[in-house]
Amino acid sequence: MSIHENLLGGPPPTHLPDDPEPRELLADGTPPADVAARYPTSSLAWAQLADDAFERGSVVESYAYARTGYHRGLDSLRRNGWKGHGPVPWEHEPNRGFLRALHALARAAGAIGEQEEYARCSQFLKDSSATAAQTLG
Repeated sequence: MSIHENLLGGPPPTHLPDDPEPRELLADGTPPADVAARYPTSSLAWAQLADDAFERGSVVESYAYARTGYHRGLDSLRRNGWKGHGPVPWEHEPNRGFLRALHALARAAGAIGEQEEYARCSQFLKDSSATAAQTLG
């Protein structure tokens, strides 16, 4: 038995490939808009834009950035074998951009009163990674 085998019979965890350049640029202080323009498929850059917009009270802008990061992440997940459900572990750092964007989308949806989207995204986050849901709040 492999250590990664799912004993409940569900799909295996999805581990996105590492894309260190956007992460390194953000860590070095490059503005997230510049990173997103250079790496438009980076969910991490869009998630950071969403977080920054939310922090300054621009909730609709945060929602738009989060939705972009979420959809970019879904595209990447599907390209890497994800079938629409199953674990997306927070512990695998390249997954964090998608999970952060999903959290940001739920947060912004809740803030604008879009309860159905808030509930759907919140549950999706928990189903994908309980650790992410707990870590991100």
